[in-house]
Amino acid sequence: MDNMKLADLLFPNITKTPEDWEKIYPERDLPEGAYVTRLGPSPTGFIHLGNLYGAFADERMAHQHDGVFFLRIEDTDDKRYVEGAVETIITALDYFGISFDEGAFIDGDHGAYGPYHQSERGELYQTFAKKMVQNGDAYPCFLTSEELSEIRAKQEEIKANPGIYGKWAVSRELTYEQIEENIKAGKPFVIRLKSRGATDIPASEMKQISIEDGIRGTLTMPENNMDIVILKATGIPTYHFAHVIDDHFMRTTHVVRGEEWLSTLPAHYELFNMLGFKLPVFCHTSHLMKIDETGSKRKLSKRKDPELSLDYYRQDGYFPEAVREYLLTILNSNYEEWRMENPDADYREFDFSESRMSGSGALFDLVKLNDVCKDVLVKIPAEEIYSFLLNWAEKYRPEIHGLLAEDPDYVKKILDLGRSGNKPRKDLVNCTQIFDFIKYFFDEYFEIQDEIPEHVPAEDVKPILEGYLASYDHSDDQSAWFDKIRGLATELGYAAKPKDFKKNLDQYKGHVGDVSTVIRLAVTGRSQSPDVWEIQQILGEERTVERIKKFIGR
Repeated sequence: MDNMKLADLLFPNITKTPEDWEKIYPERDLPEGAYVTRLGPSPTGFIHLGNLYGAFADERMAHQHDGVFFLRIEDTDDKRYVEGAVETIITALDYFGISFDEGAFIDGDHGAYGPYHQSERGELYQTFAKKMVQNGDAYPCFLTSEELSEIRAKQEEIKANPGIYGKWAVSRELTYEQIEENIKAGKPFVIRLKSRGATDIPASEMKQISIEDGIRGTLTMPENNMDIVILKATGIPTYHFAHVIDDHFMRTTHVVRGEEWLSTLPAHYELFNMLGFKLPVFCHTSHLMKIDETGSKRKLSKRKDPELSLDYYRQDGYFPEAVREYLLTILNSNYEEWRMENPDADYREFDFSESRMSGSGALFDLVKLNDVCKDVLVKIPAEEIYSFLLNWAEKYRPEIHGLLAEDPDYVKKILDLGRSGNKPRKDLVNCTQIFDFIKYFFDEYFEIQDEIPEHVPAEDVKPILEGYLASYDHSDDQSAWFDKIRGLATELGYAAKPKDFKKNLDQYKGHVGDVSTVIRLAVTGRSQSPDVWEIQQILGEERTVERIKKFIGR
């Protein structure tokens, strides 16, 4: 077979050489040891937590090592393409603070190594497919879909590994004349890798290869023996081929990807070697797992788990800083300990390492995320929380946006309630929860949610509230205010202190806490809330008195 002649037959319009592309995309001018990482999502319209998880790792690795982090859109599968998906990807990642140094942006490509959409890099891929044919490392395959189905059925019948290899790779044996005749007859064909691996022997007897994984250490596995497709009949490359070419010419040094790609590593390893490209450091992350309702550990599922979608966090109004903080705790095993020792440090000061990433399943816990949110939000000024809450409401809860925008100072006071001092309140999680938590401050959403305390007889509610109003002075400080409640409680037969009630249950109806809960219920509609005195100072005297009177008159 004259491989040069065959390559010209298959790629008559490809005139650039590999050397031409090396000049177009030269080595990057970066400090020694710099990392170049990339995120390469497919434009399917679904951007998920796993993408964000990997993106944070990519971003930290690149920026901590004076490198470059870029966005490449892997859109070679036109069947999966969803209109507007690229904008969705970019805006979703931007929401969580993922910033790229170069790549695909909403206003077009930025950077010297584009185009950053694989669908626009066809000539580059075909140049190297042509080179592989010239080297005898690839060949045209004319198997039809019906023939491929027949081969798969036979392989299943004899329990052979599925795929095109060995005796199943019938197009390997075609002569130049047969290939030329097929092309003249208009038969469609793909270009397949002509694997150098052993073909018809069990995997246990195949030659082993060893690859250093940045997360998992040394990986040993059988070499590739599959003649995988590298160019489809349309001339569009498969993921396997495109990413090898692009990672070389975009000068990627580290590839962070999910463990589902481990099975393809031998084929990618062979492609890099055949093309004479330096192998990047592959970092295969573990699946994000969860403990389900049965107590079993399983992979997060798009079908079962709404929290896998990034839309889940945007719609509920999770703060990007909090989500990032939580993901860092599961990305690096020592981050949580570092954070405890450096509570006020910028996360970028943490020494992130791919070697400290889990290779055995990272457990995602929504309850733990919410706890982290509480720790993060207590450090965010009320001004920032208000601004974020307002923007969220405009997009996701327009019916409350006007309410929040009407009196910014009022809302900021509410958000700041109990957040000062040595032991600040930690009960704000996300925008949905925050509004539900504070909505009793707005008359439009005020409602009585809880019952009167069990130690308070129904006939005592009116005397408690009327007595409270009789002595109420909005200018009282917190100490004077509570002294009045304590006095009222003792007048009505309640213990001045909870411990006195516990010691002498038969002498008292209840204790001062029960009395104050009645007041709390009238003012907030809830049996539990932040400090009632502070709440009243925000509500104002008129609104406070009006609510108590309405409760008495129920």
